[in-house]
This record gives sequence, structure tokens and C-alpha cells, in this order.
Amino acid sequence: MIFDTKVAILVLDDLPVWQKLNVTAFLATGIAGAAPEAMGDPYEDSVGRRHARLLGQPMLIFAAGPEALQRAWRAGIERGLTRAVYVRAMFSTGHDAANRAAFRAEPADAPDLVGVALRGPKKDVDKATKGAALHP
Repeated sequence: MIFDTKVAILVLDDLPVWQKLNVTAFLATGIAGAAPEAMGDPYEDSVGRRHARLLGQPMLIFAAGPEALQRAWRAGIERGLTRAVYVRAMFSTGHDAANRAAFRAEPADAPDLVGVALRGPKKDVDKATKGAALHP
């Protein structure tokens, strides 16, 4: 299947594995929440139990250094892509309101990003993630 849009999640490459997984999960929900039209239909098992909908397109996960995260974040802003962000200070918070406050306290031009997710036209997401390697 061919999609007009692309989803890319970039995660800081030197985080412990549990933090990489946590950041990726949070960023994926941010993209899904911002793009309800991209959600597939609910899943149903063989006995008729319903399960939650999933994003209806693949998400590419990249390992990135701090510079690549900043570059992708800036390109996402410049290109008007849907963005989800996770900053280092959010690891020390315990709930959503505290996460938003932690992000708001970051320098607007250079937040301490540990993850960023982007969704938009393929060409624009490809340019924003240029040079980043798929996560091993």
C-alpha cells in the first residue's frame, strides 16, 4: 500500500533501552492523537472481542544524536509537519500536566530533546530525517 504521508520517530541513541521504548511509545501516541484520520479500524479477534485501533500506516524509528534531533525538529517546524516532542526533563515528571510544564520551560530555540516524531508529506519527512539511521 502506498501512503501520501510518512511517520518518523527519532530517539536519542544513547538512552537506556527502557527510556527509548518509553519515549517511542509516548511519541507514537502524540502522532496518533494529532492524526485521527490516520487511525485504522478497531481490531476484532476470532470470537468477536474488540481491540483498540492502531495507526493505519507504518512508523519508522530512527536512532539519532542530539544534532540530528535538533535538525529534524527544526525542519518539522519549518515544513509545518505534525510534531510530537519529548525532552529530558520529562523523565523526572509523573503526569501529563508536569510534562507540558517541563516542555514549556525549555529554551524555545533549542529544547533538550530526547525524541521527536514527525508526520506529513513523505518528501518533507524524508528531508527532515535525512542523515538519521534506522534504529538497529
